[in-house]
Amino acid sequence: MSHLIAPSILAADFANLQRDVETINNSEADWFHIDVMDGMFVPNISFGIPVIKAIKKHAKKPMDVHLMIVDPDRYIKDFKNAGADILTVHYEACNHLHRTLQAIKVEGMEAGVVLNPHTPIAVLEDVILDLDLIVLMSVNPGFGGQSFIENTYKKVIQLKDLIEKSGSKALIEID
Repeated sequence: MSHLIAPSILAADFANLQRDVETINNSEADWFHIDVMDGMFVPNISFGIPVIKAIKKHAKKPMDVHLMIVDPDRYIKDFKNAGADILTVHYEACNHLHRTLQAIKVEGMEAGVVLNPHTPIAVLEDVILDLDLIVLMSVNPGFGGQSFIENTYKKVIQLKDLIEKSGSKALIEID
């Protein structure tokens, strides 16, 4: 079993963002994990497209962009142009998930779905073969420093079973 490490840019020192990006470049980390929060889907606001473009200027590893935003479809092309390699959207934020995933792939990015702690794995059955990445939230989205939700372990087992039964090549990420 292979593991990938994707440090979150939210933990960076924003006054020294280039330095922290270089630290990840020079580390054994595999990806950059970039949380985008809009203050509507989740209570907090993080950063947007200009900051992602600035990170991309220095990043030498894939950028895994996690959208915690309302109506992510409006911004798919913008995040591609900003440098996202992998774009993940919340199941709970998408009215037409299959259409959203197809739009991400049309832009040449890998497509991922994020599930909030209360959302069952079964909602992915009809799109599992369209996914490159599935992110399970092990806390409620939007705040750092929360306690791990133990039910995440059960969901990992259920998700792994769905991936194996379907023949999907999707990776599992825990946030």
